[in-house]
Amino acid sequence: MEARFNLYGNPVAASFVKRMTMASKVVDDSPLDKATYELVKIRASQINGCSYCVDMHTKDAAHAGESAVRINLVAAWREANVFTEAERAALALTEEATRVADGGHVGDDTWQQVRKHYDDDQIAGLIAAIAMINAWNRLNAVAHTPAGDYVPGQWG
Repeated sequence: MEARFNLYGNPVAASFVKRMTMASKVVDDSPLDKATYELVKIRASQINGCSYCVDMHTKDAAHAGESAVRINLVAAWREANVFTEAERAALALTEEATRVADGGHVGDDTWQQVRKHYDDDQIAGLIAAIAMINAWNRLNAVAHTPAGDYVPGQWG
């Protein structure tokens, strides 16, 4: 499979990708738990069908020490007993926010769970993380970026 468009080979696209990478640093530097951040990226990427991002974030999670069981169960997190209540709140928010374009919304119950487990800075990081991964998913899905060759840490 070949990409439809090289996001790094075009000066406009490369400039945009560079700025998105810089914006992502805000989340990296936030107090949002790193494991939760990876789970959010995996789940949104699964929903959006972005194979490149699923490949990248499952490998990054494993490289950071996440268990294969937890990585494999992200898609079925509601029925799995390996996630904390806080992670479950983050995954619910990720799903609802990712599906807003499908006529969904973030429900009050989900928001109450997020509020219960995260402070304002963590919530800001969580919202930013969900927005960023959805943007990355759309870039890679439109460009048809092939999956499978990502090496953990290759982008920094």
